[in-house]
Amino acid sequence: MDHVIRYVHFVVIIWALVFITRGNAQSESQEDSIKIHRLTGGLYMLEGRGGNIGVSVGNDGVFLIDDQFAPATEAIRSAIAGITEQPIKFVLNTHWHRDHTGGNENLGRIGAIIVAHENVRRRMSTEQFIKFFDTRVPPAPPAALPVVTFSKDITFHINGDEVYVFHVDNAHTDGDVIVYFRRANVIHMGDLFFSGSYPFIDLSSGGSVQGVIDAVNNTLSMINENTKIIPGHGPVSSMADLSRYWSMLVTISSRVRRLSHSGKTLQEVIAAKPGKEFDQKWGQGLVTPEKFIGIVYEDIQRNPTIPR
Repeated sequence: MDHVIRYVHFVVIIWALVFITRGNAQSESQEDSIKIHRLTGGLYMLEGRGGNIGVSVGNDGVFLIDDQFAPATEAIRSAIAGITEQPIKFVLNTHWHRDHTGGNENLGRIGAIIVAHENVRRRMSTEQFIKFFDTRVPPAPPAALPVVTFSKDITFHINGDEVYVFHVDNAHTDGDVIVYFRRANVIHMGDLFFSGSYPFIDLSSGGSVQGVIDAVNNTLSMINENTKIIPGHGPVSSMADLSRYWSMLVTISSRVRRLSHSGKTLQEVIAAKPGKEFDQKWGQGLVTPEKFIGIVYEDIQRNPTIPR
């Protein structure tokens, strides 16, 4: 019973994170709290009570990136039905957290093929502990588990596009992927990118601050000023938005590293306000400046030799 209570607590916290951090970008329509943003051609972003969903529609069927919480499935299906009559053919999970994978079981039962990095299936298969929320997450039902997994990368040729999906090491978690629609010039970054807020980096699931920095830097080298970026949370973004996010991460982590290496305690580092010029813009979500500094400090304490 205790693990169930903790899981409910985790869901409530994640929902709060979503509502606090998501942006105010205009949407074209709304269906039961699902906002639909058309990006280009047959590509859309759905925004609701969970991580942002990417949707590719066309003659080959619907290619879905993430699926929020289980209770949102019908609203998501209804929103997609307003775009296309084609069935959901694939669901790709960007990582294991339930605000991105909670609809897997529902969609798998209606025929969607669930795809993810091998670490996503591994973590979903067993109980997990998220230290940041002091929460244990029970194993997902077997029907919710990815049925196709990969270790490095995979390419989908669907709806007239080449969709390149590649794993990034130990970033938000240990199972993150980035999804790049090469022809449409659209990229979905999952929770590697929290647009407009300090990110939650799940150190207890193999995440690391440097891994997020490296993933963002790699993405910046792939895209251009016309690329549309779907973040894990927040509004549709641009290369300039992602560059500002990268600069914030690098600056704060470098300052925290110097303070940590000088022997400062966590409370002393927090008091030094290493992100003072960023806190007003980035620190208004659930991950407050103090909590974000705590994530960075803990990561540096675990890996003191990693340069930042």
